[in-house]
Parts: sequence; structure tokens; C-alpha cells
Amino acid sequence: MFDSNILLTGLVIFVARICDVSIGTVRTIITVQGRTAIAFFLATFEIMIWVLVASAVINQVREQPILVIFYALGYATGNVVGILVERKLAFGLIILRVITRDACKVLSDRLRQQGQPVTVFRGEGMTGPVDELYIACRRRDLSWILAEVREIDPTAFYVIEQARDISKVLRPTYAPMGGWRTPAKRK
Repeated sequence: MFDSNILLTGLVIFVARICDVSIGTVRTIITVQGRTAIAFFLATFEIMIWVLVASAVINQVREQPILVIFYALGYATGNVVGILVERKLAFGLIILRVITRDACKVLSDRLRQQGQPVTVFRGEGMTGPVDELYIACRRRDLSWILAEVREIDPTAFYVIEQARDISKVLRPTYAPMGGWRTPAKRK
């Protein structure tokens, strides 16, 4: 049914499309965050791959229309892969706002001990006084910070916002060791 050359060409097109669309997805997110130099280089690689792949498909589409399927599937898969890669890299900064009724002191002290800057505001909630912890942090640190919040106050309400720029006065610097670097895993 399929010639091995057609199948090989299709697989190369599929993989190349995954690469260029993944790069494009990450580039778009990085561009929105204002990282122009990285976006520039990613765009260069993205378009070089795209031109090569698109020209290969256009030149062969009349004789091998199946290549369009490989092209389309590579594009769709590349979107998913790009999103997963960007989530794993977790570029950028976020603002985490935690609203708590009773655990403000414990939460803020614990986060500050771990090197995470925290600003506390007093407020009025629907049923009485609350405290808001205003936390500017790196996206990659969000998981451990939320784990601390949930451990200390499982009923805390939180909101996560994208931060484009943060002044360099008091930038978050701590990231707990994970994986093989975890002190408990060392022998």
C-alpha cells in the first residue's frame, strides 16, 4: 500500500512539523512574556524548518497526497508538544494571591524561611477579616509554594496571575531541590 520512501518522507515531515510547531508555541509564549532575544532565535529556527517542510510537501503533493496527512498530524501534535514543553520549562513570573482566614503568620513565615518574598495585606472578606499574601514568584516555583499553602491551610483561596515584569529589588531566588538533588535521596 505504502512505498517505504513515501512512508519515510511522511515520517520526516511529521517529526519536522512537531519540531517547528513546538518551537513556535514556545516562541509565542516567550514573546508575550517580553523575552525578545530568545524569541528571535526560536523564530529563526522555526521558519527554517517550516520552509523546508512546506516546500517538500508542496513539491510532492500531486504525486503523494498522503503527505498532507503527515503534515497536518505533525502540526496538531506539535501544538500539544509545544504546550507540554513550555509547561515543563515554566518560563516567566507569576503573582500568587493567597487569601486565608487563620494561617497568615504561619504561611508567610514558612515561605520567607525558604527565601520566598511575601507581602501581607489585611482585608475584609464575605464573613469577616482575612489576610492576603501577595507572592511574586517564578512559575517553576508555583508547585512547591502551593503545596505549602495547601498543607498549612487547605481552605485557603488563591488566584494566579501572569506577571510580565518584576522589579529587581526583591526577586524570588529560592527553588527547592528536587529529583536526584533532594538531600533525603542522597546516600
